Formats: sequence, structure tokens, C-alpha cells
Amino acid sequence: MADGYHALTAKEKDALRLLLAGHDAKSMASHLGLSVHTVNERLRDARRKLSVSSSKAAARLLRDAEGATPQILVDKNSGDAGAAAGLHTFDPGPAQSPRRAAWTIGGFAMIALFVAALALSSTEPAAPPAPAAPAAATIVAESDASRAARDWLTLVDARKWPESWAATGAHFRMVNALANWQGAGEQVHGRLGPALSRELLSDQDIPAPPNGVRAVRFRTTFANNVSKTETLSLNREGSQWRVVGIYLE
Repeated sequence: MADGYHALTAKEKDALRLLLAGHDAKSMASHLGLSVHTVNERLRDARRKLSVSSSKAAARLLRDAEGATPQILVDKNSGDAGAAAGLHTFDPGPAQSPRRAAWTIGGFAMIALFVAALALSSTEPAAPPAPAAPAAATIVAESDASRAARDWLTLVDARKWPESWAATGAHFRMVNALANWQGAGEQVHGRLGPALSRELLSDQDIPAPPNGVRAVRFRTTFANNVSKTETLSLNREGSQWRVVGIYLE
């Protein structure tokens, strides 16, 4: 088992951690911006290295090997290269490729620059462009789940580690010790600073087995001039929504 664990790549470990958080291959692919085929390849390679026949068994072996490491994932951008491993697992993954690290905002910027380049390369004098109509803002309605996610993030913003840990789901608390959660949270909070604004992007059900999860996404600006997308996974426990995972990109 030890040899197999050390043979796992960071990307294979991330896939197994998402499986532990309740995702299936389809929701993992959506979560990571990958194809289902790529996700299944990572799970297959992890099973082979750990010598097990099912991905769930591989995920449980990873959980046992990592002990009480928090299950929260943070993508590591180029500016985070010096950050310590094991963050928030708040755990930064491997550095992304330039194309991957740009994410959606970079994509829109590239489109704008491409359009400008076409205009400048024209040999005909161009008439002044008409003022662009402002894009209609897509407003996502708040739900009980998104309000629960926002309230939980408020505790994290305030560094209320015992309270935020107690407000997570039972599975999260079983896997993640409070001391580890607090240590990881302090490291990530130090890198990003407190949140200055948080905009709800989406709030949807993900049909991950056995009972599915609710995925709530925020676009958040932090004090250290950093903007991240926060994706929280929530499960319903009784009458309350509880956070069971968080992924920053």
C-alpha cells in the first residue's frame, strides 16, 4: 500500500479526494474542467497503483494513508509556487499549465485582445465602433443551500475555525481533525487575506452517488488582490445544509 500511495500523482489523488466528497466521474469532470474519459483514466491508474478493483476502495485507501488531512482542494496558480503543501487540502494541487491557469476570465480577455488585433490589422479606415451594449448580468437566486454556504464562508473569513468545523457535515468532521483544519485554514487565509466581495455564480444539484451533492459556486475577491472561484459541495443533514468540501480555482 505504501509504495502504491507514493506512486500516485497529485492529479490522481485529487480525483480520489473528490470521489470521497461524493462526486462521480461526470461531476468530477465538470468540477475540474476535464473530459469524463480523462477522469476515468486517472481513477483507473490509481486503482492499478493501489492494487484494488474499485475506485471507492482506492479512495478509502488514500483517506487512510492521509489520515486526518482536510479534504479541501485549492488550485495552485503560478504565484502560489512557494506555498506549503497540505493547504486546506485547502491542499494546493500541482501547478497548472498556462492554458489551464487562465480559466474563464483569461479566455474572455484573450477574445477581447483578438478582436482588437483584427481591427488594427485592417487596411481600410475603420469607423468608430458603436458603444457596446452592457452585458445583461445573470442573477442567480439565493437558496437555502447557497445561504448556508455563504454563512459558512463568513465563519471562515472571520477565522472562526471551531465554529466553521462544527458547521461542516459529519463525514467531513470524521475525516478532518479540527487542529488540522485550523492550521490549514490559517495558511490559506494568510495567502489570500479576508474576502472583500463574494458573488453567487451558480447553485445546482450534482447527481453524485449515493445521494448527490449540491454545488454552490462564488466568485470571490480577497484582500491580497486575488480573485478565486469558490466551489462548495453541500449535503442535506436533517433540515440543514452542511458543507462537505470546498475547491478554489
